[in-house]
Amino acid sequence: MESFMRPVHDGRQLHRAFIALGSNMGNRIDMIEKACIELDKANIRVKRTSSLFETAPMYVLEQDTFINGVCEVETTLSPIELLDAVQSIENALGRKKLIDKGPRSIDLDLLLYDQEIFEHERLNIPHKLMLERDFVLRPLCQLIPHERPPHSKSNSSTYLEHLKALPPPEPTPHSTTPISATFPSIHATDPTRNTHVMAILNLTPDSFSDGGVHSPSDFTQLTQTVRNFVASGATIIDIGGESTRPGSTPVGADEEIARVVPAITHIRQAIPEAAHIAISIDTYRARVAEAACAAGADIINDVSGGLLDPDMLPTAARIRKSIILMHMRGTPQTMTSLASYPNGVISEVAVEMRKRLAAAEAAGIRRWRIILDPGLGFAKNQPHDLEILRNLHQLKESEGLECLPWLMGPSRKRFIGHITGVKTPKERVWGTAATVTASVAGGADIVRVHDVKEMWQATKVADAIYRV
Repeated sequence: MESFMRPVHDGRQLHRAFIALGSNMGNRIDMIEKACIELDKANIRVKRTSSLFETAPMYVLEQDTFINGVCEVETTLSPIELLDAVQSIENALGRKKLIDKGPRSIDLDLLLYDQEIFEHERLNIPHKLMLERDFVLRPLCQLIPHERPPHSKSNSSTYLEHLKALPPPEPTPHSTTPISATFPSIHATDPTRNTHVMAILNLTPDSFSDGGVHSPSDFTQLTQTVRNFVASGATIIDIGGESTRPGSTPVGADEEIARVVPAITHIRQAIPEAAHIAISIDTYRARVAEAACAAGADIINDVSGGLLDPDMLPTAARIRKSIILMHMRGTPQTMTSLASYPNGVISEVAVEMRKRLAAAEAAGIRRWRIILDPGLGFAKNQPHDLEILRNLHQLKESEGLECLPWLMGPSRKRFIGHITGVKTPKERVWGTAATVTASVAGGADIVRVHDVKEMWQATKVADAIYRV
């Protein structure tokens, strides 16, 4: 067994390893997330994860579908020590192996350990079957697509080339992004999926389009508004307590919490029609996000992608909520002056989104908990917004951003007014409908809108056209 020099931690060399994650019993995603937490507790630091994929079983076919992924870890343990630790975690989480390659609540397989070849009666590295398994290579290729198996020559196949050489699996595995126990996961790679309509509920006096319309203290009006959203086709309600329009004035965490938490609590406790609706909290402040999620919010929607509050990403990781990372530069007060993209808006947004994704992963957020938003109108001008609407598919397919869900928020935006000459934002319904249709055509998974009834119709027809 050859050894490559690695960084040193507490006098011991650090090693990079890759562990396959799988479950097909019970709450599969929850079990995988618990396994990652236990790895971290055992000083096997989870550095990055793949997306999670819903996959059909191999070998033993009469069993439920699996959730599969891969994580990259950093450890000072030797291969056998790492195996012992991983098996101890499986046992602690209640795994009982009744049938070889059969159902299991949690499955942790060591795939790679540095660039070493290791052979032992209990363990073989690289994993002997990994190159024939789509459910291993597919997530592994999100992490190290262009690397080669240990001791391979420079002209040998990369992991991505091995994946492409496999026969296409049937059915095709789809990425899965969990939202809540009562809300279906988002399958961003399923071409037949339906687009989610996210209704905007701003409890603010100064939002650009609907400031002052919804009072945070009028629960009678709030109840009727939410019921209308649900009846009109919304599946997510995005609640905000501070305007982020260009030039807006920040209000502070305490005021934001005072606006949004009572509303979220009321929706969860007093509006049964909204029981299966997901709630997202539109905030860039970690303290607001945590308070809102404690009250019943399911998703954090951060317009800054975690840039404006250093506690946001670690907080989202700790409370295990899915997070929408939006592309923005500067702050709502300065972003308009930062709309320069000399290398092209698609290319530069992709680069900057990869950095936010990496920051989220470094903070402990799992890749399967991340949704991306290119930030129409935020540090963008009209040509940039149109370019993103025209070529959203290029962003979705950019290396490093594959298989992630995307949100688009074009509703009533300024560029629609410029094009149509409609100065009043709430009258930009027809222009918004065109942008929603373009968003669906480009592969958006969620559209964030003010005019729920009308945009649900536009989305429904666009899904019928493009989701095939």
